Amino acid sequence: MQIPPALRHRRFAFFWVGLLLAWTGNQILIWAIPWQISNFTDNPFALGGIGLIRLVPTILISLFAGVIADRFDRRKVVMVTQSVMGGTALLLGLLTLTKTIQLWHIYALLVIHATAFVIDLPARYSLTPNLVPESVLPNALSVEVIAFQVGGIFGPILNGIIINQVGEFASYLISASLFTAMPIALIVMGPIHQKRFESQGGGVEWDAIKEGIQFTFKHPLILSTMLLDFLATLLTRADSLLPYFARQILGVEGFSYGLLTAAPMVGAALAGTALSQAKAIRTQGKLVLGSVAMIGVSAVIFGFSRTYLLSLFALMLAGASDSVSSIIRSAIRQLNTPDKLRGRMISVNQIFFMGGPYLGDVKSGFLGGVIGVPLAVALGGFACIFSVGWIAKRWPQLRAYQGNEHLD
Repeated sequence: MQIPPALRHRRFAFFWVGLLLAWTGNQILIWAIPWQISNFTDNPFALGGIGLIRLVPTILISLFAGVIADRFDRRKVVMVTQSVMGGTALLLGLLTLTKTIQLWHIYALLVIHATAFVIDLPARYSLTPNLVPESVLPNALSVEVIAFQVGGIFGPILNGIIINQVGEFASYLISASLFTAMPIALIVMGPIHQKRFESQGGGVEWDAIKEGIQFTFKHPLILSTMLLDFLATLLTRADSLLPYFARQILGVEGFSYGLLTAAPMVGAALAGTALSQAKAIRTQGKLVLGSVAMIGVSAVIFGFSRTYLLSLFALMLAGASDSVSSIIRSAIRQLNTPDKLRGRMISVNQIFFMGGPYLGDVKSGFLGGVIGVPLAVALGGFACIFSVGWIAKRWPQLRAYQGNEHLD
């Protein structure tokens, strides 16, 4: 084991710590919300509605968020968006503490959080290449994934413990405090140099948006990996329905629910840590295809499972597979995109890699209400496996990709 090279760069190290703490807070928030909704109702449609609420700003705002990330100071954008997300957690905590919270409050504040998150992601994600040399970027991306994974482990587990011992209001208040970490880290880091595109005038930058879309859809590797992620998450994800699985299928409550929600990130952290130690990752195309196929396999296992330990294993397998896929896809996108276009490229991808899970929640909630939630998830797993085969055949460039070449 060694200190990852990216963490030897001071500003990236501050950024990573801020990211770790803020993401932990975000994970506490997003898993406390469906649990609290399930206290109001156990209807799968109500839980699936979480995905729909998150999907709408993703579709409507993502492309503009990319322009914001490329035109304005990404550091300042992230400071604002992180503060807004922390504010939504604070309001949820106060409403819950005073026992005045209603279901519509949760949905309304979720809209605000989702909107801020959509604007935050392209700016935050585009900062990394400005903090480390290009030679260290793949390592920085893998180390970032570890931050997401560690936060994704401790956030849900803490949420489960806090719900059991204190209540949802404490989860929200702790989440709000953790969201302050990223703005503080960015203040300590100071200004960050970035290449910006020059505005051609006032109003909406439609030409800039068009340029980002054309770039993304022009390159076979970026397009194929984007569709691969979208189909996998659309077909297999049912995150907001985990309270239903916990209570109705497996018969467990708060802390055990926390472990279920953390299980994907446990698997992801193990896989991410292993990849962070690799000096080079070859046959990346085949590796990403295989990892997404394993996501489908894990969904089949989870859908048919009726035992707690097997369900935990399936979720860990899904997380490990998604981690491998995410690291490779991130490296492909970042290494093949000019800095002045990164925010817009990410914003186009954001519609797919965020829209996929949200649509997956909606799909699983709707189908779950018709044919049963477990069967809906299992069938999605089978469909995911078939989609991997189609993409592998449609884009041979992805199958052949080694990881040491760039697109022209």
